[in-house]
Amino acid sequence: MKPVAIFRHTPTEGPGYLAEFLDERQIPWQLVAIDAGDAVPHSAGAYSGLVFMGGPMSVNDDLPWIAPVLALIREAVAGDIPVLGHCLGGQLISKALGGIVSRNPVKELGWGEVAVADNDTARGWFGEARHFNAFHWHGETFSLPQGAVHLLSSAYCANQAYAIGKHLALQCHVEMTAAMIATWCKVGAEEIAAAGASPAVQSAAAMQQQTTRNLPRMQEVAKQLYTRWITGLRT
Repeated sequence: MKPVAIFRHTPTEGPGYLAEFLDERQIPWQLVAIDAGDAVPHSAGAYSGLVFMGGPMSVNDDLPWIAPVLALIREAVAGDIPVLGHCLGGQLISKALGGIVSRNPVKELGWGEVAVADNDTARGWFGEARHFNAFHWHGETFSLPQGAVHLLSSAYCANQAYAIGKHLALQCHVEMTAAMIATWCKVGAEEIAAAGASPAVQSAAAMQQQTTRNLPRMQEVAKQLYTRWITGLRT
């Protein structure tokens, strides 16, 4: 089986729980560490699927790797190779497919409830879940590209997820592990402090305190999503 390519854009935002999920199922994957200087692959055809993780940059920044990544996403979608995006990754998919990425009304940092949309596509991805607490860390948001079906929303961000066939884009971070959350609280301390006036920003202490309660359920949801997504992998 061809490997799944997982694109990392900053050292602290790796695949997390997704890597555990793939390893448990003996699905091969390959890290493309953009932050470490790895080149964007010339073609999506060498991979069974493409996954894009988060990052502090904007998809609207003038960075040399963004245009090749957008082209790769378009190639994958055209070639029926499934694409999965988390936060920045979801924004990259949106922009590649004609959507718009812009500033969200407020920053969302920490745990917050998301609601599953009432449509058949959402039920196909999320099963019986109607809402759950997801982990958030974003200041921008995506619009839904043409053909996308809305899947998730939160009180502070209308578009938290969408699907286009076998392709899934998330604004929230369902890939988190407890270790990742602890690291983000540490490296993001200044950002948390600067955004403290937002009603959607938690303190680092609150984030970590709620992790014990919220993480197991979110990983159940992530497992449901990833299980659906891998059914589309190209062998």
